[in-house]
Amino acid sequence: MNAIMKQWGKLTLMEWVLMALLAALNGVATSLLSHLNQLLTSLGGSMLTSTIVGLYMIYGLLAMYIIRKPGAALFTYLIGALMQIMVGTSYGPWSAIAAALCYAVIVEPLFFLVKYKKFDWSMMLFTGVAMTPLWYIVAAFMFGYIHYESLVLVITLAIRCVSGMLLCGGLTKWLGDRLKHTRYVRPFALGREAMGLREKG
Repeated sequence: MNAIMKQWGKLTLMEWVLMALLAALNGVATSLLSHLNQLLTSLGGSMLTSTIVGLYMIYGLLAMYIIRKPGAALFTYLIGALMQIMVGTSYGPWSAIAAALCYAVIVEPLFFLVKYKKFDWSMMLFTGVAMTPLWYIVAAFMFGYIHYESLVLVITLAIRCVSGMLLCGGLTKWLGDRLKHTRYVRPFALGREAMGLREKG
């Protein structure tokens, strides 16, 4: 608990605002994605629905990519979960909290290991894949996926990992690189890094 409070104090007001904004945008995106999710479920069940799961994870990873501090992903995911609970989620409040913690418990240690310095394509794609299995296992028990045939579970996990790699890790990297030369991220680590590279160049 003390470690979490210390990280809380290291984040600036601007960083908290950014995290809240990304969480809010995720809430809007999730609302829009729910319609697509229902369509995919009706057409192809869990396998087809799994093709877009990476989009649900992107907001916390994008916060980490921009802020590059301990706690950036954790707090963004938790804020997003609280917003989902306040607005209302068809899967229940515990599912929102569980998903947020499952994502954060992977993202935070990975970037701690590289000292918040490595944000290249390989790192981002790997992180997108690594974030996927834990929540899938928890969700399998929470929503009854565990009763599906073994082959269906394995194929669904593989699809989710590819989605996490491309639509979370890859899309986060692409979006971050589009934003890094704009004024919107200048107060953050990503913006400062871009300005430093530009001055050296």
